[in-house]
Amino acid sequence: MRGNTVVIAALNKVLTRKLTAINQYFLHARMFKNWGFATLNSKIYKASIEEMKHADDVIERILLLDGLPNLQELGKLYIGEEPAEMLKLDDKLQTEDIRHIRDAISVCETEHDFVSRQMLAKILEQQEEHQDWLDTQRSLIETIGVENYLQQQL
Repeated sequence: MRGNTVVIAALNKVLTRKLTAINQYFLHARMFKNWGFATLNSKIYKASIEEMKHADDVIERILLLDGLPNLQELGKLYIGEEPAEMLKLDDKLQTEDIRHIRDAISVCETEHDFVSRQMLAKILEQQEEHQDWLDTQRSLIETIGVENYLQQQL
């Protein structure tokens, strides 16, 4: 199936964001694990796996459209040095991801590729749920203090 080059380019931008998120979340998860924060490790590790699944969906869609998935691009990783900073940087990454997905959805609508749009809308929903979780964690840190928050994460 011959795909629209504009849609393929938009999907490749989303793919770059997914590949970046996989790496950032994976490293943060392992840092949490190393520090003994099992709950944070589990949640962020699962987020890394979800990003991998999203990347797989995007790769398959690009290939179906006779495009070439670009796995060589990787965005800037925002690596924190302590848990509160890590959650803040993950939220920053998530915000950028959501913006890129929304832009790609807009491209798909303009180019009348509603199948790609539907796939991206499903990914967007999961991204927004994760961002809500990150926002909640940051709010908890502000409300109860970082020490009390981290004690709950042990």
